[in-house]
Amino acid sequence: MFLTSFSAVLLFSVLTGGIPTVPIEEPVIVFAIALATFLVAPLLIERAGLPGIVGIVLVGAALGPNGAGVLAETDAIVLLGNVGLVYLLFTVGLELDLRGFLAAPENAALFGLTSFFLPFGVGSAVGIYVLGLDPWASFLLAAVFSSHTLLAYPVVNRLDVTKNRAVTAVFGGILFTDTLALVVLAIVLGQADGELTLMLFGQVFASIAVLFAGIWFVLPPIARWFFRNTSQESYFEFLLVGAAIFGAASFAEVLGLSDILGAFVAGIALNRLVSRGGPLMNRIEFVGNALFVPFFLLYVGMLVDPGVILDGPRTLFVAVVIVATMFLSKVGAAGIVSAIQGYDRNEFGVITGLSVGQAAAALAITLVGFDAGLFGADVLNAVVVMMLIAAVVSPWLTERYGTRLALDDDVEPGESGAVDPRILLPLSTDADRQRHLLELAFALKDERPESPVHLLTVVQPDGSGTDESAVAEAEAGLESAAEIADAAEVPARTETRVNHSIASGVVRASTETRAELIVMGWDAQQSLSNRVFGSIIDQVLRRTTVPVLVSRLGHPINTTERVFVVAPPGVDHHEGFYEAVHVVKRLAERLGAELHVYVVDGNERQYERLFGMVEPELEGRFERVRGWSELESTLRRETDENDLVVPISPRQGSVGWDPGLTALPEQLAELPPGSFIVVTPRQGEPGYAARFLTIE
Repeated sequence: MFLTSFSAVLLFSVLTGGIPTVPIEEPVIVFAIALATFLVAPLLIERAGLPGIVGIVLVGAALGPNGAGVLAETDAIVLLGNVGLVYLLFTVGLELDLRGFLAAPENAALFGLTSFFLPFGVGSAVGIYVLGLDPWASFLLAAVFSSHTLLAYPVVNRLDVTKNRAVTAVFGGILFTDTLALVVLAIVLGQADGELTLMLFGQVFASIAVLFAGIWFVLPPIARWFFRNTSQESYFEFLLVGAAIFGAASFAEVLGLSDILGAFVAGIALNRLVSRGGPLMNRIEFVGNALFVPFFLLYVGMLVDPGVILDGPRTLFVAVVIVATMFLSKVGAAGIVSAIQGYDRNEFGVITGLSVGQAAAALAITLVGFDAGLFGADVLNAVVVMMLIAAVVSPWLTERYGTRLALDDDVEPGESGAVDPRILLPLSTDADRQRHLLELAFALKDERPESPVHLLTVVQPDGSGTDESAVAEAEAGLESAAEIADAAEVPARTETRVNHSIASGVVRASTETRAELIVMGWDAQQSLSNRVFGSIIDQVLRRTTVPVLVSRLGHPINTTERVFVVAPPGVDHHEGFYEAVHVVKRLAERLGAELHVYVVDGNERQYERLFGMVEPELEGRFERVRGWSELESTLRRETDENDLVVPISPRQGSVGWDPGLTALPEQLAELPPGSFIVVTPRQGEPGYAARFLTIE
């Protein structure tokens, strides 16, 4: 680590003929050393089985003013450290599982409140009576114990137990623990300028209310408008998010609150507008993981005085007390919740492992308390020791009990279904809004896709001898689309076909790529009186049996607030119905959108039961409409520009097809949303849809 870091210094000396003095304050050299640290330290520390973030903190402590003195605590380091802190809390809010929380808020509330108040009460008492801290410092230290960071999330995600009831409760509970911890932080910092009064409490809670209301009601509409109307490259979207992060943080400071609370609320506000697995989310994570957050960790390490850890019994005593208090109180909270909810031993072990993880909120609150003079170096170093121990124990516990939990869980039919379908996406210059089509395909893929999206263009030879140039032009267009897929970290393969019939080219490509789903765009201008979409799409529908999604997207898919599903008469008897429902529910879940189902001349309770039998678990509102005229008037009245209409439309002549479906696409194109996806279910494989059911 040191050799790599000092290589930048050596390069500087060679180029300039001089050796910089220590501590180094030249911005370019400091930046070079920092980047080398971000590269090498995690790789080395992970060889020891520890998270990479620990290595950056250790190098910061070793090279900082309290270590070897190589790096000085310059204004640039302080600035980038604070920027990283704000960015870190934004990502915590952005990655909260809001849908999991809303699906069972009582479970999340029970875990979150118990996991906060028990450690908070115990931690406050320990801080006052054992460590001899000031009451306000004790409250802030207790807030450190009460929060938790999901360090072990990759473990439960890899083990595929994220849908377990106990795990879901932990994910939702973080909304309570971290928010309440930041509220305590706001109150403690607010009293620093005066005595505690009822007016102070009123001011703090009023400021928090204004902060939540101001960000929640202002930021999402602005972001949604920007995403809908900008046609620029996606880095403009990232700049919008960056402005939102630090604008919200500044707004919190104006209100007398901590900037990290503003960033946290901004993350929650943008949670549903930033699609998981999309290019924007990947850019946010990339910049944070590669630059901002490592600078924050380096800054924290530089604040740590390694010598203090071994400087007398006081620091060791504080470290032992803090570590023991955090672990015992978190284990106690997990035990209480497990007893009330009836969790088994493995579920208890998993939620304990998840809740003892400490990194983001713990470091953030401790650093703010240290800067405010509420904590001494002994407490700061003890919290770092606690984080280091938790970084080892949290993944170990989660891995141990999560593996047992995964083995004990019964494999249900729905769990064996294709969650990462092979998608064929034909693209042409006539397709409506190609980028929107790509984003739709990405939303249908798994968050960590393995099978690629096949991007297809069919070139029709015209006999003029220009076929090669036409193919080259098509390939160039596909490469541009593939670059968008690369930005979203979705594997993509380009397919160029030369065929006199575009429909034949699509059908043949679907067979050659073994496509499980075809996504096509419709421009609403090619339909003839005896056709639904026009010759090409209608021919593809007639000559294939796999599900086909015909879409016309008038807005970016990630800005969708509600998904309106249309179920025609008798479609529940179609052999591909359950797979179609799975596709619709999966899309709504990935978008974080509400689900509304309109049943045409059918029993809405029956459809509610059938939808409930299909993975994933997602609540919806079911309503019966009498005939297609009432459906059209209802959609015209209920939908707006941020909604998506999704009819389930079997192939003509099959079970569940209705003549009213023929004119439906043109009617939907005139509705306020301007966005719809017609789902044509799989045909000819009666037993295929059973894999998407959650019951035998």
